[in-house]
Amino acid sequence: MEQEHPELVEVFKEKMELFVKGPFHPFLRTHSLSGVLQELWSLRINYECRLIFKFAEKRKRVLLIDIGTHNEVY
Repeated sequence: MEQEHPELVEVFKEKMELFVKGPFHPFLRTHSLSGVLQELWSLRINYECRLIFKFAEKRKRVLLIDIGTHNEVY
């Protein structure tokens, strides 16, 4: 991400700080997915970029799955 989109590095760090404090912070727009991505969740890095993840161990851990534009990750 840093090499291809250096402008996203700081935004990503800020969003991850919010996520650690509370994964459902309104700025993240965290939501569950459906269909073939049913057990996964998404949060917004910026207008175009999304982070796909999965909660594990009763929401005590998180597995980061993918990051990219809406069309790339869904």
